[in-house]
Amino acid sequence: MPDAPGLELILAGINAEHPGAVLDTSFDRDQPALIVHPDHIREVLIWLRDTEGQGYTFLASVHGADYLPAEPRFAVHYELLNRERYERLRVKALLPDPAAEGDAADGGHGDGLPHIASVVDLFPTAEFQEREVYDFFGVVFDGHPDPRRILMPEDYAGHPQRRDFPIGGEPVIFTRDEATNPGWWN
Repeated sequence: MPDAPGLELILAGINAEHPGAVLDTSFDRDQPALIVHPDHIREVLIWLRDTEGQGYTFLASVHGADYLPAEPRFAVHYELLNRERYERLRVKALLPDPAAEGDAADGGHGDGLPHIASVVDLFPTAEFQEREVYDFFGVVFDGHPDPRRILMPEDYAGHPQRRDFPIGGEPVIFTRDEATNPGWWN
C-alpha cells in the first residue's frame, strides 16, 4: 500500500488534473485513504485506474457508513486493489445528510436521500454493492442500471443500517414456543 508521502503524491497528481477533487488524505490503522469530493468520485477512480504508474484496476468493495452525529453524516468507501503490486487504497466520499441540510443537499432531487454517481460502468463489481449501500443506508447511486433494493423487500420503509433507525422488530418465534403460540407457522 502507498505510504504517507506516496499518498500525498497521488493527491497532488489527481488535483493537478482535477482541481479540488481530493480534499484530504488519511492513514488510519495502516490503511491509506483519499478523501474525495463526492462530485468528483468518477474522475478520481478513473485516474487511479488508468493513469500510468497507478493501476488500481480492481474495485474490491463498495460500502457505506453512517457517522451520525458527525457531519458530513454519510460516506461511501471504495476499496481499490492494484493486483500487480498487491496494494490497497481506500477512496472515501463524504456525503451530507439532505434531511438535515434541506433539499439542496440531495442535489435537487427532493427525495431527502444522499446522492452520488454510480461507478458500475467503470467497475462492474460495483453493481450489487451499490444496491446494498442504497438498501441499508439510503445512498442513491445516480446512473445505476438497476436501482432496486437487493436484500430488503421493495416496500420496506427505511434503511436499517442508519444509526438513527429504530431498534426493535418482530419477535423471533422458535419451535420450542409452539405450546404457547400454536399455529405460529401460518
